[in-house]
Amino acid sequence: MSENKGLDCFKCRYFYITWDQNNPRGCKYFGFKTKLIPSVAVLRNSGNSCRAFLKKDKTDESPL
Repeated sequence: MSENKGLDCFKCRYFYITWDQNNPRGCKYFGFKTKLIPSVAVLRNSGNSCRAFLKKDKTDESPL
């Protein structure tokens, strides 16, 4: 899992929060929802670190 240390899905353009209580996090790039952080799910299932990470632009982040 050390390969994913630098990946922060919360800063990725493809990461999103779902309404699904069983799978609250999702990846738009790969098209899945999960309980885990998506980059961890990718590593566990493929054995490779996530290669879809794309840092959000300032305009991608919604103001609170």
